[in-house]
Amino acid sequence: MIREFGGGIRTLLRGFGLWRTRPGLMALGLVPGLITLVVLAAVLIPLIWNLGSITTWLTPFAESWLDPWRDLVRGAVGFVIVVATLALSSSVFTALTLTIGDPFYQRIWHAVEVELGDPAPVDGGGFWTTVAEGLRLVMLGILIAVVVLLAGLIPVIGGFLGPVTGVMLTGRLLARELTGRAFDARDLSPADRAALFAGSRARVLGFGVATQLCFLIPLGAVVVMPVAVAGSTMLARDLLVRTPLRSSPSTGSRTQGSSSGTHSLPMRPGAV
Repeated sequence: MIREFGGGIRTLLRGFGLWRTRPGLMALGLVPGLITLVVLAAVLIPLIWNLGSITTWLTPFAESWLDPWRDLVRGAVGFVIVVATLALSSSVFTALTLTIGDPFYQRIWHAVEVELGDPAPVDGGGFWTTVAEGLRLVMLGILIAVVVLLAGLIPVIGGFLGPVTGVMLTGRLLARELTGRAFDARDLSPADRAALFAGSRARVLGFGVATQLCFLIPLGAVVVMPVAVAGSTMLARDLLVRTPLRSSPSTGSRTQGSSSGTHSLPMRPGAV
């Protein structure tokens, strides 16, 4: 399981290889992330700035408590709010960025498909498909934020359980969302996708957790987003090789990584 989890992390790292072969295309993939970052910052900065007032409003029962217990409780509540907000922000960032940058990420996805060989016969979904998937991602992100908030309020272990739960759940959600384009292009049913994910749970989780942790680094989400799109295409191809589907119209190339379940981009330069 640990080896598989590490394999997911390495898949994300292999996505950086596209910077060597298609630097111009990857640079374009930074633009949607920057736009989304500005939008989210306009919401998150006032929230963090007024975090003290929010925690005071949420904990009126602690008003008569003596220090340091009142400050400790309100500090813990504030910490949980920040963790839940970050979990939701990752989902919102991914949804908005994929929607805004759909033409750019479509080209990144297609470039990886071509590099790996045996590309999908059709495009990986259109604009409105991306919008619908984005809305679904935001709704699931809200649900995860609520779970993280509740987990973080558990006495003693909440400070540890909340962040870990947020990273794990959000990471899993990101991995499933980012591989959607490759699966849409192959017209895979929800049952087929579930079978693919079930066959490589640890690998999918490793990819998603690594992506989520990168998103938590300042400006990390902007830099890593095009890498995650490239890496998720490789991950999808890995899953198709590792768990062949009888109903799948295309299971991708089996000439690379068929025995190890991994793909690497050839070191061939190309223009945007």
